Amino acid sequence: MASVVISRSQLRQSIAVCAAAAFACVSLLAPAVAEAAHSARLSADLSDHLSVGSQSIRVIVHGTRAEIDALAARYNLHVAKYLQSGAVFLVNAGQLEAVRQDDSQDHLSGDIQIRSSVDAAAVESIGADQVWARSEKGRGQGRGISVAVIDSGMDTRHNALKGRVLVTRDFTGGDGLDHYGHGTHVAAIIAGQAGRTVDTRDYGGVAPGAYLLNLRVLGDDGSGSLSDVIEAIDWTIEHRREYNVRVINLSLGAPVLQPYRDDPLCEAVERAVRAGLVVVAAAGNYGRAADGREVYGAITSPANSPYAIAVGAIDTHDTAQRSDDTLATYSSKGPTRYDLIMKPDLAAPGSHIRSAEAVGSYLSTTYPARHVAGIGPNAVMQLSGTSMAAGAVSGAAALVLDARGSLTPRDTKAALQLTSTFLPSAGLVGAGAGMINVLAAVDLAENGEIPEATTIANEQIVASRIASTPVVKGAAGRSQRAAKIHFVKSGDASTVKSDRLVWDDSIIWGSSIIWGSSIIWGSSSDGDSIIWGSSIIWGSSIIWGSSADGDSIIWGSSIIWGSSIIWGSSSDGDSIIWGSSVDDDSIIWGYTVETDSPV
Repeated sequence: MASVVISRSQLRQSIAVCAAAAFACVSLLAPAVAEAAHSARLSADLSDHLSVGSQSIRVIVHGTRAEIDALAARYNLHVAKYLQSGAVFLVNAGQLEAVRQDDSQDHLSGDIQIRSSVDAAAVESIGADQVWARSEKGRGQGRGISVAVIDSGMDTRHNALKGRVLVTRDFTGGDGLDHYGHGTHVAAIIAGQAGRTVDTRDYGGVAPGAYLLNLRVLGDDGSGSLSDVIEAIDWTIEHRREYNVRVINLSLGAPVLQPYRDDPLCEAVERAVRAGLVVVAAAGNYGRAADGREVYGAITSPANSPYAIAVGAIDTHDTAQRSDDTLATYSSKGPTRYDLIMKPDLAAPGSHIRSAEAVGSYLSTTYPARHVAGIGPNAVMQLSGTSMAAGAVSGAAALVLDARGSLTPRDTKAALQLTSTFLPSAGLVGAGAGMINVLAAVDLAENGEIPEATTIANEQIVASRIASTPVVKGAAGRSQRAAKIHFVKSGDASTVKSDRLVWDDSIIWGSSIIWGSSIIWGSSSDGDSIIWGSSIIWGSSIIWGSSADGDSIIWGSSIIWGSSIIWGSSSDGDSIIWGSSVDDDSIIWGYTVETDSPV
């Protein structure tokens, strides 16, 4: 896909023209649009397939078994796989266009490849060991809580996992064993038992009393299909009571190619949360481009869902104290593509994490230098990535639920976020509410009251917490009070705007410590002037909000994000275009999602 390069002057001259033209076109074409034929929304990959006339496309459709069969019969389609929520069709471009125009389909998505989020658990750094130490025997270790690990399988012969795996299901058609080495490592971070040898006994999981479900969806190379992950989530929902599943761990991700409401993986995550399951997802490893530049807006799916707990990775620099913690350079930053939701939700140790090694697996044999200690069923290796951080948060969630089993997914997320340690150097787009503190989260679950969540489009999630710090004067010159999050009750329409977190007028976000010298995120006297950033973080003239005319939104000195929706550089040739001023289909996302996940 070709990149688009445009000069800064052209950008600034065109934005007003585009705004006026877009408004005129919408006004003139409104009657025609109302009478136009039905056309389902497409994910960006399907739009690309249509434009080049692809002859082999895997598309996910929605419907009951009877509706799927009827749709297949109408267009002579091959059903590649039935899903609980629909099916996967194997079609060509012509058939895709026909299905797109069928009234039974609201939106269509590609059955794209999904990968593990590994860059290849520090229990003390998150306070888990303190939870164990003060608890009754067997309590405080996640006892009785089950975590579904949807990953590359597990080496159940490893001593770290012996006696912890309740069931194995392989959605790839295999035997559930981990031939890649990722799932074993993540599972042991969550609930691994301490090593049985002198050189491995210091390595154990965050919630060693928890049980695991081994749900394999990734193959020997660490990749798999979106539809298999969806099936694994739906299977977990169906069997959650049988195995007392309270948490799903998704240390994997795919490019965000459509709004979360249309993404079938995000839809599955929403079903799980509504069924009472906490869903933890890796934020992704796209925080830095191949040339070393920082990348923003590269959260992967399904971490972009407001229902998931999106986890960024912290580098603890191999110390238990928090004073030297930094955001891992590879960790994906927000906001989310399309929906502009502030993510990640929080962060956890993800760099140089030592956990169970699946001997003979791809990662073990390809990267022998990452072996740390032990041999055979006692082997330990070191890996980095938001996958590892997600595993730590899943273990933390199990500890919180062990402390208070009646917590809902919203309450569990709130307990983890409200007690996290904010990282000023990483900011909200890097580490969300901050580094998890399991001891404080368990204390809150046992003894505290968790406030109601902020509402997004009538869907309850918890906003990232801001530390109480002094705030400088706002754009209007008046003093603002300390920046603590304001929780508002569900159903308050004034808190909902453009599917993003919006706070009431008294909310100020940031201070000179966090984002720069003049950072305000809130409403001024006219209700429209939202300012975010200063020359320190985002550029020399960074404004995210609306100006007097409501259209001229500028982010950075040469980056325009407004009516023509362009996000990228106008001079270096690596322009990233996000959206289109003409239609809804020509979405280009430059190097951010094309960069290979580091190993």
